[in-house]
Amino acid sequence: MLDKQVVRVKVTGEFACFTRPDLKVERMTYPCMTPSAARGILDSILWKPEFKWYVRRVLVLNPVKFFSVKRNEINSKQNKTPIVIEEKRAQRNSIILRDVAYIIEASIFIDDTESRDVKSYIPAFNKYVEMFQRRVKKGQCWRRPFLGTREFAAEFEQPNGTEEPINALIPIGSMLFDIFYNEAGKPSPLFFYDVAVVEGVLNCEVSENDKMMTATHLRQKINGETSTALYDFNQNELTEEVPE
Repeated sequence: MLDKQVVRVKVTGEFACFTRPDLKVERMTYPCMTPSAARGILDSILWKPEFKWYVRRVLVLNPVKFFSVKRNEINSKQNKTPIVIEEKRAQRNSIILRDVAYIIEASIFIDDTESRDVKSYIPAFNKYVEMFQRRVKKGQCWRRPFLGTREFAAEFEQPNGTEEPINALIPIGSMLFDIFYNEAGKPSPLFFYDVAVVEGVLNCEVSENDKMMTATHLRQKINGETSTALYDFNQNELTEEVPE
């Protein structure tokens, strides 16, 4: 069940790289944030196994500026055999974004397979929305959010209400929406097509988003000590008062 409340968070950064998967040799970014990157930022701020984030819109606040940079990368993936960096190092050019700012609008989705009454979900929705807003206000996060790649850290804050998206039409074509996990936990890329940023807004309320709400992800089990620590942390967060 999808909550009607919409939460908003402003995200900024000096650099960003939302890599196009169709260009594998050298990185090239999409001109704006992808829905999967937006979901990753929301999960970094507040993640619970009880719900999923439904990204509604991404507002582009700054003009799109591309920037070329050369970086050291490696030619192989990490596996059981240790990687000798000096033997696998390669310099590659990357086309990235510079001076980015976005507003992410999203809602909470809770699986309603139990067919409970609608009113029974309202307290849970309100609790998570208030928790998210409190964490944004205080700058709290589970892990540092980033803009596409981990070396491009993101800052986040509450929008002040004066932000306006750019007045521009940016055609994109096809874009990676997210990674879909089936019932067996097998991942597959999910694309949406004929995409464009219209008047500075990327609309994510499409059929692919509805499909993502049915995705499953087999997560690694955590031990009792970690589970207890997370439970105590969540209980403290629920009872903590926010100073004015």
